Amino acid sequence: MNMLDDEDDQSFHATRDGYSHLSDVEWDAVERMGSTMGIHAVSVMLEALNRDAQHATIAKFIQNELDAEREKFELLRQQQAAAGGSMHSRRPETLKIDISKYRGVEEDSLLRWFVELDEAIRARRIDDGEMQVAFAQSNLAGRAKTWALGLKLHDPYAFGSLEVFTAAQTNV
Repeated sequence: MNMLDDEDDQSFHATRDGYSHLSDVEWDAVERMGSTMGIHAVSVMLEALNRDAQHATIAKFIQNELDAEREKFELLRQQQAAAGGSMHSRRPETLKIDISKYRGVEEDSLLRWFVELDEAIRARRIDDGEMQVAFAQSNLAGRAKTWALGLKLHDPYAFGSLEVFTAAQTNV
């Protein structure tokens, strides 16, 4: 028995045979319309419309269903992207290790400072070469800082990597 075969309603008995001009997909949509809007409302609508208008109305109903499903899908995709994106963009915990400032005087050990610098860079997870050089320069003081800033003043790209920076320090 079709959903539109309403035995209590003597004024309308919609059967699949009575609407043979509708495709199976359209008839399924008519049945969904009946469950959404009510059987009586669908029967009145079908009786009031000619065949072309029936096709157009059913097509519009199907399009509205598709649009609603697309909106649900897009909302779900955005929620998953936000949840997944926040998990992937979260930076791993870093450990802030303080290191002594290297001043470039005789009592400072350059080798000890390099060891402290390497440990601090690894603990802070600084992977970018320019950031490593900037971090190293931020831990200079006195003559060493003056020397590094003087080189950078003449050539902003004097220290392309941490290796170049440490090699230049040892050659002073």
